[in-house]
Amino acid sequence: MNLAHAKIAHMEISEKLQGILATLPTKPGCYIMKNAEGTIIYVGKAINLKNRVRSYFHADSSHDEKTRRLVQNIADLEWIVVGSELEALILEMNLIKKHRPKYNIRLKDDKRYPYIKVHWNEPFPHVTVTRQMTEDGSRYFGPYTSAWAVYQTLDVLRHIFPYLTCDREITGNDKRACLYYDIKLCNAPCIGAINQEGYRQMISDFMTFLSGHSEEIVSRLQNEMAKASEEMRFEKAAALRDQLKAVQSIMERQKIIFATDYKDSDVLAMARQDGEACVQIFFIRGGKLIGREYFILEGTEDTADTEVMSEFVKQFYTEAANIPQQVMMPEEIEEANIIGQWLRSKRGGEKVEFLVPKDGQPHDLVKMAAENATETLQALRAQWQANAHKQEQSLAELQTALNLPTPPNRIECYDVSHTQGVATVGAMIVFEQGVPAKNLYRKFNIDSTSIGAPDDFASMEEMLTRRFRRWKGSQETESGPGSKPDASFSFLPDLIIIDGGKGQLGRVVKVLEQFELFDKVPVVGLAKQEEEIFFPHKSEPLLLPRHSQGLYLVQRIRDEAHRYGITAHRARRSKQGLASQLDSIPGIGPTRRKALLKHFGSMDKIKEASIEELKAVKGMNENAAESIKANLE
Repeated sequence: MNLAHAKIAHMEISEKLQGILATLPTKPGCYIMKNAEGTIIYVGKAINLKNRVRSYFHADSSHDEKTRRLVQNIADLEWIVVGSELEALILEMNLIKKHRPKYNIRLKDDKRYPYIKVHWNEPFPHVTVTRQMTEDGSRYFGPYTSAWAVYQTLDVLRHIFPYLTCDREITGNDKRACLYYDIKLCNAPCIGAINQEGYRQMISDFMTFLSGHSEEIVSRLQNEMAKASEEMRFEKAAALRDQLKAVQSIMERQKIIFATDYKDSDVLAMARQDGEACVQIFFIRGGKLIGREYFILEGTEDTADTEVMSEFVKQFYTEAANIPQQVMMPEEIEEANIIGQWLRSKRGGEKVEFLVPKDGQPHDLVKMAAENATETLQALRAQWQANAHKQEQSLAELQTALNLPTPPNRIECYDVSHTQGVATVGAMIVFEQGVPAKNLYRKFNIDSTSIGAPDDFASMEEMLTRRFRRWKGSQETESGPGSKPDASFSFLPDLIIIDGGKGQLGRVVKVLEQFELFDKVPVVGLAKQEEEIFFPHKSEPLLLPRHSQGLYLVQRIRDEAHRYGITAHRARRSKQGLASQLDSIPGIGPTRRKALLKHFGSMDKIKEASIEELKAVKGMNENAAESIKANLE
């Protein structure tokens, strides 16, 4: 089929794209759009892939500006055919979560949100905080937007439900409990102070409380307290009384919204401004408002409210540990039927109702959520603007103080970490526009044998030489076919900060001169004691004002380089420690060592493995397995 006759193209379409568009199937599935660099920039779904994808390329004045920008950047297309619209919805959500495409609406920040995890599959369940849900028999609560708030919640609840935090094997026969038992933050199943049935009942209460259904806990505690009192077990009755008071105290702070027989509901509303949206959620459980969270979405410009809310519902409930019976919102969302089918499957076949209340208390709740969303977004934007102002101020102060031609928008800082010359690691960190660009951080493993005894100056020189050798290489190959330069090395910094004084600075200057960059790349050294800034070929240091934004920025950069370097050094030292233990065993060389660590993952697992399990590793035999058992026990 001739695409031109089909009125496809209000822009020039490459021959490659024309071929792809001509062969699109008419089945349901997902389409993946990529730019010239091969980066995924948009993921969508369709009941009919052919009709949906080709519509992007029709000369259609109804396309908004965001869609026009998307189409102009499409260089390649892929699609995945699935069996139904529901399968397409699930695949689309997974692809967006994985690739975070630029032109999709997405939850802001690529971090995972924290959950409370109850290890219900254990005989004596622990309670932890995690950022990933897995199918391991545990129970999850969340997600929450703030890890700090999660820990604050657990700190309160642990006084009511004193769960285990140690890694002891619980037998009930230990002679002594730990300190937490003495301060009433653990029920000490380790010494038999509570049996398994009692402990699991307490954890069950903990989960029920987190779910917002605490009336049954109160009723049971009251009955147990009365029974203990009748049996003259007054110490037990007093403990139950204190627990009951603590539970009731928290319940009193939870605002009662409906009668207790009302459906468990999430109430959603949204505020929008300048391409960002804030969605506020109220969690109504057992008729009470038990909590609220807000989430920020980006990439929402030129998109209708109904579509933004639809995308939020899909992304939030993909992450949510629990799905309520009902979701209230200000207006109908797009794809409500298919999203409802998906949520029903997540609830084990129980229906999830979407409700747009027009009056009464439910309507007031949605309105209150919208007001909270507006206030939250305004407060966050004010905070973001204040932070941006501080960053601009700090960069301007550095430009003036260091006599730079422009504000130093890209700053690189270098640090060397080792322990008595062992496992030396060089750290390179990058700040852009005054904030960390962690995707550009790099570490350099320094071979101490090549530089002799521990020598920070020589290590710094080697690190900078390798860094600018990579820069030079990127300039020479940048125009080559299929090349994709590493952004960490292919750009020159506006300023280099060295964690050290004149000696370190001199070595960096030597490297810059070697690459003919001394006149192009400003460099300073930051001494640790007085926070003095040293310049090349100048004897007098500079002291920035103690409370200036410029000094705060330099300190943050230096501290971040030190943190990153120490972390990388510890990882390398740990790895070398593992290797050295195995290397000292007769019959275990580099190949077997690598295979063993890859197979078992840790030295502890290798130590625990049987001879048969060791023999099963590729390249191993019975003699080598017996040698390991003999040397590691």
